[in-house]
Order: sequence, then C-alpha cells, then structure tokens
Amino acid sequence: MKYLTKALKFILLLLVIILVIVGAYVLYVMTQYSRIPDNQKLTINNNSIASIETLENNTTYTASTYNIGFGAYSPNYSFFMDSGVMKDGTSVRGKYGTGFSKEDVNKNTIGVINTILDLDPTFALFQEVDTDSTRSFKINQVEAIKNAFNNMSSDYAVNFHSFYSILPPNNPHGIANAGILTLSKAKIDNAIRKSYPVSDEFPAKYFDLDRCFSVTYINVKNGKQLSLINTHMSAYDEGGIIRAKQLALLNKYMREEYNKGNFVIVGGDFNQALGKEVLTAFKSEQEIPSWVSLLTNNNLDPYMRICSAENELEVATCRSTDLPYVKDVNYTTVIDGFIISDNIEAYSTNIENNYLYSDHQPVLLHFKLKD
Repeated sequence: MKYLTKALKFILLLLVIILVIVGAYVLYVMTQYSRIPDNQKLTINNNSIASIETLENNTTYTASTYNIGFGAYSPNYSFFMDSGVMKDGTSVRGKYGTGFSKEDVNKNTIGVINTILDLDPTFALFQEVDTDSTRSFKINQVEAIKNAFNNMSSDYAVNFHSFYSILPPNNPHGIANAGILTLSKAKIDNAIRKSYPVSDEFPAKYFDLDRCFSVTYINVKNGKQLSLINTHMSAYDEGGIIRAKQLALLNKYMREEYNKGNFVIVGGDFNQALGKEVLTAFKSEQEIPSWVSLLTNNNLDPYMRICSAENELEVATCRSTDLPYVKDVNYTTVIDGFIISDNIEAYSTNIENNYLYSDHQPVLLHFKLKD
C-alpha cells in the first residue's frame, strides 16, 4: 500500500508538471501572436542598378514564379503537417519539421537560384523564402537570392512569422520567418504589402500567420504602370473558405488597378488548382488531397484570366509532401502560375525539373503590354 501511494503521488506530480509545461507553452504561443499592419510600404533595394528605366509597349518581357519551399524539399523529403490517403485507403503523413541539414538546404537554395538564372527573366517572383528560421538552419535565403541576381532591384514582404513550434517532437519546426521576394530588371517605382484575411479560429489562426500579397509598380512609357503582384495564398484551408476570401480581396485590388488603366500580372502560389483539368491530369496513386480547391476564370473578373501554361497537362507545378517524391505515385497538380489582365498578350510554360530543389516547379511567363 505504501509503495502504491508513492507511485500515485509520482504520477500525480508528473501530470501536474506536464500540465504546467503545456500551459506555459500555450501562453507563450498566445503572447507571440501578432499581425503585420496592412498597406505596409516596402523597401526597394538596389534600384539604381536596374537596367530598364521604363517598360515599352509591344516589347516582350518575361517573368518567373517559384515557391522554393524554404530550401527543405529534396525529392525524398516529406513535411510533418501534410497528410493524405492512397487510393488503396492507406493513410500517409509527412515526417520532418526542418530540412535534412544545413548543407541540404543550402544545396537546394543554390539549385533554385541556378534554375532561375538559366531562365534569365525580366522579373523573378519567389515564395516561401526564409530568413533566420530554425527550419532552414538560419540561412538567409533572401540575401542569397538577391546577391545572385545582382543586376536586379528587389522588394521583400514578410508573410509568415511564427512562434517556436515544438512539433514534430523528434524534429521541431522551430521559429519560421518567411516571405515573398520580387526581383526586377526594371526600376521599381514603389512597392506595398497587402494583408490577406486569414482564419481567426483557434487554433488555425496561430498556424497561418500574415498571409499577404505584394504589389510592385513599374512605370510604362505610355504613362501607365505595370502592377506586378506576388502572391502566396493559404495552404491549410480545407474547403478553400479562407482562400475564397483572399481571392475576393485580390479581385478587388486587380479591379482597382485595371480601372486606372494599369497592366496587371499576378504570379505566385495560389494553393488552388488552376483549372478543372489539372485536378486529375497527372498519374497518381493518391486521392486528391482535402486541401485542394479549384480556381477558374469564372472566379475572376471578366477582364482577368489565368494564363494557362502551354504544357499544363504535361508538367505539374506542385507535388504532395505527405510522402517522399516518386513519379506517378505522389499527387501532383498545377497551383503555381500567372493571372493577367486583358491588356496583356502572354503565354506561359511550366518548367520540369523533377522537384529536385522544392516541392514546387517554376513557371515562366512571356508577355507584351498592348497599346
């Protein structure tokens, strides 16, 4: 009886300690919660080195978009927050909270840089670019990319800054600071950060911090401007409820810019399948993930359209990350690309690189601003 009493006391003490630790962590998470103010003016870097003073009408320019996945997503990488179902009913879940190693993250970051350097775009849009983050071993990917593209001006908007996540326990995700980076060979007139609506429900609001889009304004010789929008919409949004609100805001902003006579290009990671056909276009041994929703031209104002890639049914831009990448096993679809206004002539291409450096693949847009 004496030993039983001691054992019960020990168990009770252990439970109290666990509750105190959990309570302290919840309090820490809640006190760390904050939002970046809307309509934030962005710092423009290296504008003096931009080689193009103003854009010309009827001249071909190019723009790329690439979600670099904070440099972690080598082909054999899976992410702890992602889960899925195989077609045989087996459930799968990703494993890791950080990249495999600092060397591996650095290798992927360099691979991303070289991929876009080879494309040599006039404008380069990147998403999920880290600074001082546990998950990417504190590699400053923003500076690495800017230094590599030393003939381009740039602006950077933070769209994810999180508390220290203790999950998964065997490989904690830690602190994340990430954003969207826009590079330009043309001089940037100004740039702003626009806040997207995000979930205000517990606990979702603590895991989807500060989603946004940035707007980079480039002067055109006809007196108008190119409104170049870099976007990264919410990912963990089953049913697409939050993304619908985000799209409503984006539509409103595109409408305002178009009504000014400006040219509008939106590039980035929409976290939505860009057209019904790409939902099931690619071989897979997985069911369509629950997070996948659909974005079509019917969701856009009539003067805006998705610039569907010429090879959109041959080359996907995003793979599932609930298991390592194996061609024709993972679910893949097209969620990266461009939306353009009807005063722009354009075509785009999805770039195949077998997901060597990210869970995404880049997209390249060729465009002309009409008279």
